[in-house]
Amino acid sequence: MPEFLETAFTFRWLEGAYWFLKLETFTRDVMNKKSVRTVNFAERIKAKLPALLVLAVVVGGAWVMINEATKTSGPEAKVAVKVPAFSAVGQQGAIAYAANCAACHGANGSGGDGGPPLVHKIYNPGHHADGAFFLALQRGVSQHHWRFGNMPPQPQVSAGDTKAIIAYVRELQTANGIGYQPHRMQ
Repeated sequence: MPEFLETAFTFRWLEGAYWFLKLETFTRDVMNKKSVRTVNFAERIKAKLPALLVLAVVVGGAWVMINEATKTSGPEAKVAVKVPAFSAVGQQGAIAYAANCAACHGANGSGGDGGPPLVHKIYNPGHHADGAFFLALQRGVSQHHWRFGNMPPQPQVSAGDTKAIIAYVRELQTANGIGYQPHRMQ
């Protein structure tokens, strides 16, 4: 393993860079049965620079991801929804949705305190096909676009109600200008 990776894996950043440099050098020298050598602080920093740069990139990336995720939760995750006239299946879906989904996802899929809006471009059929909704209700789903936490399975929702809920959500999306868009990895 390259030395800079070895250093990155042994880095104890919570203890502070100074103590890490002192302890890591001492540990390596003792394990190699060398005498402890005195190296000034600037030389230690220079030797650890690749590991510090890797750490900075990792921490910076994590910070950006957390901040981006934070932007898509809370009150700003609620949307205004135009409600169309529904088909017969859509009307059945509206009833099933109100009984099983609205508590978290808000009235008419507008988003709520417990779940994201389903009338949102993220849930267009090109990104989340009907099967994704079916599996989410059947198996639950891990948090991935929003910061509301994992969605638990909804075993009380029958397969027929699931199909009606999907039709209802798709009709709401269509009425609000959300149609099929091919998914592109970003």
